[in-house]
Amino acid sequence: MNETKALKAHKDYYMRIAILFLLLLVQASWTTADQPPTLKLALLKYSGGGDWYNDVNSLKNLAKFCNENLRTNFDLEFGTVESGSAEIFNYPIVYATGHGNMLFNDIEARNLRAYLEGGGFLILNDDFGLDPFVRPAMKKVFPELDFVELPFSHPIYHQKYNFNNGLPKIHEHDGKPPQGFGLIWQGRLVCYYDFETDLGDGWDDVHNDPQETRSKALQMGANIVQYVFGQ
Repeated sequence: MNETKALKAHKDYYMRIAILFLLLLVQASWTTADQPPTLKLALLKYSGGGDWYNDVNSLKNLAKFCNENLRTNFDLEFGTVESGSAEIFNYPIVYATGHGNMLFNDIEARNLRAYLEGGGFLILNDDFGLDPFVRPAMKKVFPELDFVELPFSHPIYHQKYNFNNGLPKIHEHDGKPPQGFGLIWQGRLVCYYDFETDLGDGWDDVHNDPQETRSKALQMGANIVQYVFGQ
């Protein structure tokens, strides 16, 4: 093994150890909910001009719902992280949303891939208009993978809450049925992409959704969180 490969292997090893440590902290937090927050969710800041920063209360509300219903111990204040930053390895789940362009340079794509391969998880939320950009962006991260639509029988739809028909419809957008796509790397789901529904708006409640609709969005979000830590 040459020096470059040895350094890469050394780096990958410690990345995996860091992610494993985070997962162990989550499992501990489920039984010690009275302790100070142990983990944070993170919002992905990306380049390209898309509004990565919208739905400012989405992660706060999702964390609160999970703490109350899954006995997690998330900090209600989420982090903001760039895909090329080493800080991304501090977060078990990273959330990306927006309406427009999303770009990753080579360094960002490699770092995001290392994060996902090491045990991290990415939630992609189509806030309407993201689809033409998110697919080529993620193709740069995993050139060998394509998004696959997850069947309604997939475990992500059958955690604490059962969604026998897959994703709930939160917003109409083009009036198309909601779809849930995934990137599966070596048998593990590393990225979940909700399309034509906009879970994030339901979490944030920017449209004054009926309580039933908002509850479905939060329940589906909780299912994603529970699935991630049960993989």
